[in-house]
Amino acid sequence: MNFANSLTQWYLKNKRDLPWRNTQNPYFIWLSEIMLQQTRVAQGMPYFYSFTNAFPSVFDLASASEEQVLKLWQGLGYYSRARNLHKTAQYVAFELDGKFPDNYTALLKLKGVGSYTAAAIASFSYGESVPVVDGNVFRVLSRYFDIETDILSNSAKKEFTDLAHELISKNNPALFNQAIMEFGALQCIPKNPNCEVCPLIMVVLRFKKRKLICCL
Repeated sequence: MNFANSLTQWYLKNKRDLPWRNTQNPYFIWLSEIMLQQTRVAQGMPYFYSFTNAFPSVFDLASASEEQVLKLWQGLGYYSRARNLHKTAQYVAFELDGKFPDNYTALLKLKGVGSYTAAAIASFSYGESVPVVDGNVFRVLSRYFDIETDILSNSAKKEFTDLAHELISKNNPALFNQAIMEFGALQCIPKNPNCEVCPLIMVVLRFKKRKLICCL
């Protein structure tokens, strides 16, 4: 079993039941991704429910006043996210007839949407084979593939993105992206990861064993 297969098998057994994972609606996925920027899932979850109850569609959010949006956002911090959220909702609702762009490149043009968020929406909503690359993904890939590149260096993002492009499933990119994000968040954590129960450890050991035999 290779890296991608082992990862997705682990995910299917251990994934958290999060509301934005039960939909392909780009509005809900975009909303969750903006809220979870620099925010823990446990903190962002109540806000996701509050916003989807108050604004069940992008038209509802676009029609709200900025004051209403900021009031509902209160306590989540980084208020520029809320303002960009509101402006983007207005653009999608009134300029794009409520339809989010359906590909990674076009999504990048939305205010407040960077490469990670665009990749998440493109893969989760539209099945586009584009990898999400964030700190969790950096950590998983660097540990598994024994990459020593400093993740803060200028070349790191391209190196890890290129590798993720090679690994991502072309048939189900959403599943691969969800799996590697969840694995980094729950199993391959920054400090004191429990490597003894890591489902990928045997894949690594088999690979190293084959490599050793080939070198004899």
